This record gives sequence, C-alpha cells and structure tokens, in this order.
Amino acid sequence: MAQTKRLIFKVNNLEKSYGSYSVLKIGKLEIHPGTIYGIVGTVGSGKSALLNILAGIEKESSGTVLYDDEPYQSNWLGKILPHVEIFYSNNPELESSSQTVAGYVAEKFGKKKNVIENRYFNEGSFRNLWSRKMKLISQGERHWLGMILACEADPRVLLVDDYGIYFNANMEKDFRNQLTKMNRTLGTTLVLSSPTD
Repeated sequence: MAQTKRLIFKVNNLEKSYGSYSVLKIGKLEIHPGTIYGIVGTVGSGKSALLNILAGIEKESSGTVLYDDEPYQSNWLGKILPHVEIFYSNNPELESSSQTVAGYVAEKFGKKKNVIENRYFNEGSFRNLWSRKMKLISQGERHWLGMILACEADPRVLLVDDYGIYFNANMEKDFRNQLTKMNRTLGTTLVLSSPTD
C-alpha cells in the first residue's frame, strides 16, 4: 500500500475575493514539514492574502485549506481560531494592541520577558521601543518586533510577510541566520513572502 505524504498545509481550489475583486486563485499547494518556502510576487499579487489565510487571520472565499489534515476551527460567531503552532510575524494584533511592547511581551512570553528585553532592547535605537505602545510604533519597527517574537516563540510553522523589506543588510543577515537555525535545529517550517527574491 502506498504511504501518503505528510503535509503541514494542503490547499485546493483556493480563491479569495474582496467584493468583486479576485486577489487569489490557487489550484493546488502543498507545504511539507521542515521546509523553507519563498513566495515572490509584485505588490497586489496575493502574497499577504495567502499568508493571512494560512495564518487563520482571514477565511478563504472558496476552496479548502487544511493544517495537519484538519480545517481550521471557528468559534460560534464563525471567526477562525488561529492555530497555536503557527506564528505569523505580521499578525494584525501587533498593530492594534494598546499595550506597551513590554506588556505585550510579558503577556505572550511570561518569565522569558527579561531575557528578550536584555537580548534585543538594551541598546541602539530599539531601546526606546520597549516602553512604547504597540499601536504607535512604525511599520518597520513592527516588522522587526514580529521577527523578534517569531524567533523567540519557537513555532512549528513560521509565516513571514514582506520578509526583509524593512531591514538593512546586517539585520536581514542576522534574521536569515536565526531562521535557518530554527529550520535546521527545530525543524520549523518557514513560509516567507517578498516582492523580490
């Protein structure tokens, strides 16, 4: 008997529309565990829409999206419940939270808060970020923070939208090294999107 291959995500006949505007149409997409995928496309090509769907932030207009062979669960209001094993670096929660960065990190990481503060927020221009409200930080700072949280969360699956476009060469190299290490040592599945390769 043929053995079926294990998949993290299985997408079939996926479509996403906003009103009459179709932003995404994918016949078949399979994402395997422990691999690194890059999604490259121009602005407006549907990269963010796909990652939002894979992250459980948005619902597809039609088709099926399975995580570990199961559809996403919904609450009684029909809102998708994101999976705890998936970390999305561009989660809208980072943009809308009225907490300070310190408060948000404490809520998500508990006692590891002090380690994160010492590792990332004790020097340079990011020192002042620690006490600022999440909803008041810039888009570039939010992407940097999302990458920091992703690296510290050790997720099974990491989705990164607009990878590297807000980082200088040294920051991108540091994050690339951390992501490669996560993939090699922890088996983290990575899906990165960018307008250029």
